[in-house]
Formats: sequence, C-alpha cells, structure tokens
Amino acid sequence: MKTYKRVLSIAGSDSGGGAGIQADLKAISACGCFAMTAITAVTAQNTVGVKAIEPLPVHVIEAQIRACLDDIGADAVKIGMLHSVDVIRAIVKVLQDYPVKHIVVDPVMVATSGDLLVQREAIAVLQQELFPLASVITPNTFEIEILSGMKINTQEDLYASIPKMKNIGASNILLKAGHLECEEITDVLVDYKNDREYRYTMKKINTVNTHGTGCSLSSAVAAYLAHDYSMEEAVQAAINYLYGAIEAAANYRIGHGHGAVHHFYKWWE
Repeated sequence: MKTYKRVLSIAGSDSGGGAGIQADLKAISACGCFAMTAITAVTAQNTVGVKAIEPLPVHVIEAQIRACLDDIGADAVKIGMLHSVDVIRAIVKVLQDYPVKHIVVDPVMVATSGDLLVQREAIAVLQQELFPLASVITPNTFEIEILSGMKINTQEDLYASIPKMKNIGASNILLKAGHLECEEITDVLVDYKNDREYRYTMKKINTVNTHGTGCSLSSAVAAYLAHDYSMEEAVQAAINYLYGAIEAAANYRIGHGHGAVHHFYKWWE
C-alpha cells in the first residue's frame, strides 16, 4: 500500500480562509502532503481585518496534537501563532514525546499594524524552549526587528541582522524580506550550525493579495521537508511555490482588502 507524507499544522483558524490553519491546509495539500490540524484559537476575520479571537483551552490543543500523532503520525510539524506561555509550554511538552523529524516554526508575533499578537513574556519562552526544537524558523521583517533589536527598513538591514539572530535559539533561520519596499527582494536562509547562507532573490509582485503568505510559505517548507528535501532545497521549492501562488492571485479580486494567494494555481490555471 502507498503511504502519505504527513504534515501537522498547529495554528489558529482564519474564518476568511486566507491565512492560518486554512492556508496551511491548502499549501500542504498543494505541495503533495496529507494535512492535519491542531487549532490553537478561533478567529472571526476576513480580508479587511480581525473581528474577534477566542483562544482554545490548552488541554484541547494538546489533545488535538496527541490524537493526530498517536494514530496518523507526522513527517513534519508546522507551528504558527502561539499566543501565551501556557500554550507554548504545552506544545513543547507534547512534541518532546514524539519523534517528529522536522519542526517548522513561523514565529507570528506582530500584526502589520505593529501591534503585538503574543504576550511579551511568551517571546522569551519561544526563544528558550521552542526555537531549539525547530528545524527552521521563518520570521518576517517585523519579527526580525523584535528578535534582533534592529530596525529592518532595507535589504542591507536584513543582512546586517544575521549576526544578531545567531543567539536566539534556532539553528536554521529563514529571514523573509517580503515586507520590504523594493523592486527585488532577497530571502536569506542561514544555517548557523554549519555557518552557511543561501540567498533567494525574486522580483516583488505588485498585488494586494498577500494575506496568508507567511503561513503558506512555512507550510510549504514543512511539506517539502516531509518529502525529504534538504533544508536549502525545501526552502527553494517553497519559495517557488509561493511566488507562483502570489503571481496567479494578482489576477483575481476577492473581498475588499488583502485577498489570499492562489494556493491551487497549478491545477486551475
């Protein structure tokens, strides 16, 4: 019998379908893996903004993870926004009980508005307890600013943050440049353990349909790691996938704000 490559996403739900668990399910499936979920919070949101957030009890989050891993198992786990210290520590405790080969952490900390989405004390716990378990973390420029203590306004600023990010607890970090205002952007994968850098340069696409790009990219990285790609190959494949999804979505209009990327462009177009 054939077997699936399995990816578990631990993240919040987005009722609008563009980000969070919904984006994870789409990206993981589009990248050829069987997707499972453990929902950490339910949000009422759309392309315009977030209307309400309801965190789930810690024991329910833990039960979802164990239910998936006890029966189906996982070749990779993707972790999105974790809003509190209790949730972070519960997830760390659970994952230490299972031999998951790859853990991808998208350290969602701050909204585009600049507002913090997690408790201040949770950031330190992420660094001390979760990041060391991660195969790779995928911060955007806002999160790099928090973790490095630097302002990231240019591509050169992002490069300059690399030495400062060395001691935040993660062995591999994908520094994402998507929020920079320039014609070309370069994401940088830094392998601190082996002192290597891999740069991925692309032309920035002019579109408002960018909701869920971070969720989708980290999920795609997890999917390609589940397919046994090397880290640099998984990141390259994930960036290629997401670029195509953004490019295809630019031809569509959905909602009145920032629409989603086109996760299944390879089959629709």
